[in-house]
Parts: sequence; structure tokens; C-alpha cells
Amino acid sequence: MKFNSIGFATQIQQAIDACGYKKMTPVQEKSVALVRKGHDLLVNAQTGTGKTAAFALPLLQRMLDKPLDNSFGHPRTLILTPTRELAEQLASTIGQYAQFLDFKITATYGGVKCSGQAAKLKAGVDILISTPGRLIEHLNLNNVTLSEVEFLVLDEADRMLDMGFIGDVSKIIHKTSPNRQTLLFSATMTPALNELSHQVLKNHQAIRTTKKVNTTADTVEHVIYPVDEERKISLFMDLLHQYNWFQVLVFTSTKRQADALLETLKKKKVKAALVHGDKSQGSRRRALADFKSAKLQVLISTEIAARGLDIEGLDFVVNYNLPFLAEDYVHRIGRTGRAGNSGQAISFVAPEEEKNVNKIEHIIGAKIKRIYKRGYEVSQHSRFIKSARKKTKFSSLKHVKKKHSKKH
Repeated sequence: MKFNSIGFATQIQQAIDACGYKKMTPVQEKSVALVRKGHDLLVNAQTGTGKTAAFALPLLQRMLDKPLDNSFGHPRTLILTPTRELAEQLASTIGQYAQFLDFKITATYGGVKCSGQAAKLKAGVDILISTPGRLIEHLNLNNVTLSEVEFLVLDEADRMLDMGFIGDVSKIIHKTSPNRQTLLFSATMTPALNELSHQVLKNHQAIRTTKKVNTTADTVEHVIYPVDEERKISLFMDLLHQYNWFQVLVFTSTKRQADALLETLKKKKVKAALVHGDKSQGSRRRALADFKSAKLQVLISTEIAARGLDIEGLDFVVNYNLPFLAEDYVHRIGRTGRAGNSGQAISFVAPEEEKNVNKIEHIIGAKIKRIYKRGYEVSQHSRFIKSARKKTKFSSLKHVKKKHSKKH
């Protein structure tokens, strides 16, 4: 289905054309008409499938169909999102969709002073995009009122739950109009998310763009390199040189690993930067901008950048370590293979991480190909430790069973 067959207002269609959009993605085909009709939705779709346009374009049309003045701190549309980076990106993207409309769009998030954001809120805002924690601050300071919110979007809802925002999200939702339209978007489905959906959605329709939940895009090729933990940096440098990766996004589990990899890259004169919690908001923004504009060959990140980054033409995502939560694998590798483009998700797996592989394969519904690179074979020492741990665990269980049987 093509966008120009939907009957959007001239100003919205003009923006769609300016963005270069022609044909709808599956999630857009299934969502746009239902959003325009006012339905509540629970949408499960992997990252990079066009979710933002799926809710933003029809909501802009609904707002245009019923024009109202934006008054002091009274937004009509509220979009909650888990991270600063995603809030900024949503503001930019939706700003492009609304470029020919007279709507004011504001993003609020932590890491910067409240005062500048407060001034924008008080000047009047039509669409407010915010992280839950910062929005609670603005509510407590009476900088914003949510009683006139007609449209509520929970974007990356599963991640907000993972990050412990459920309390803030619930407080915020209770302050919105009971007659609002609510749209809940998520890349993974969990019991907690299902519970939330029943609490906040009314007679909703569920949309899935894949046969299985928690799947990844078909355009992504998944591979694993078994390797000892202490040899991961050497393997990364060899693969970077062998395949001339450019651009590559690398996820580490800890800041220490990220710092060590960056130090090695700098010694080898590879242009790289870091995005993690110890970096200032300005530093993180510059690193992302430099990576997007191809000034950097490698961007290293901890989990903070796993959601919401939309990097055009990103071919490679490397999991230097597997994530602690198997569900986060879906979000990490969702940075590549977007909008129909192909991509590679490459994971370095030490023996002690093998147990996570099974969980990831279960979630994505597929076995992941192993590549055994010569010179990086897992050492006998690592295998011995792994085997010893299994034997110790088994022996302990036998011991417990014996003690248990003696008691009885």
C-alpha cells in the first residue's frame, strides 16, 4: 500500500514526500487506519520497521482534523519513551512529519536543566515527548498539565518496564484524560507488558508484524564467534582489518570493557568514540552525530544506546559481550537491517556466556551460526573450567540428594 492512497492532508503528504516515503511497511499498513479511527492499539514489531511513522502520521492527521489552540502547558499528544536519545530522535523525526504544520513539538528528558524545557512548555506545546522521570519533575513543578491529553503513546514500553519506570508511567497515565486514545508499542512481549496493556488500553486491537513474538528482522544475518574473553579485543581488531568494517556499532556489557576497547582502537589510529552513562549529554550527542555522519568508524556503547537509534545504512552490530537479558539482544541488533536493508549481527561468545546463547536462540526462534576463526580457538583451560563447573554443580546436586534421602 502506498502512502498517497491513504488520503492524508496535503501538508502531511507533502512531508511524507519530502522524507522519500513511498510504500508502507507492514506495521504501517496494519496500524495507520486503526489509529485514524481512534482505536487503542498494542503493537509488537521489531525495531527498524517504521513504528514512528505508524503512529505519528495518523495522530498528526487526527489533530489536524480537530484544530485546537495549544495553551499554557497543555499538550494534546504525549509520547513517553525510555531514554534521552530516543526522545531527541522522536522529536526530530516527528518534526519532519509536521514540517508543514503549525504544531509545536517539545522533548523533555534528564541530563539538562529543567528551566529551558519549562519555558517551552509554558509557551504552549501540541506534542510532548518525554522520559518518565523528567516528566514527573515537570508535573511536580506545575510546568505542565496532562488533563487535556487526547493521544497517549508508550513507545518502547517493554524497555520502560525493564528500567523500572512502571511507577512513574502509572502516575503519568492517571493524570491524562480518561477519554484518551492510547497506543502501546514494543519490540518484545512479556507478562509484565501484557498486564500493563490490560490496565491502560480499552477494547484494544493487537498487531503483530511477525508470526512469532520477540523476533528480529529477516534482513539480519546472525553469527557467533566462540572466543576466550581475554582474546575478544584481538579478534575484533583482526575482523575489523580483515573485512574493513565501516561503520560498526559495538555493544559491551561494562564501561570498563568499553574503555579498554576504545584505548586499543586509538592506539591503532582507528577513529572511534564512546557512548555510556559516565559521558555527558553533550559528549554523547556529539559521538552519535559524528558516527551518523561517518566521521567515526566505530561507536562503542553500553546498553544505553540499544534502543531508539536510527542510523541509516548501518551494516554491522557487534556484541562484544552478550547482554545480561536475552530480550535485549533483539534491541541491540535492531540497529542494523532496518527498513529492508541487510545487516549483520556478530556476537563474541566466551564459554561462560554459552548459556545465554540458548536463551537468545529461543527468543528469536532460530539457531545462530557459529564461525570458528583459526587462531582463536577456545582454550583447553576455558573448556576445563566450564566442564569443572558443570561437574561441581552436578556433584553438589548429588550431595544434596543424598542428604535429603538420609533425612527421610
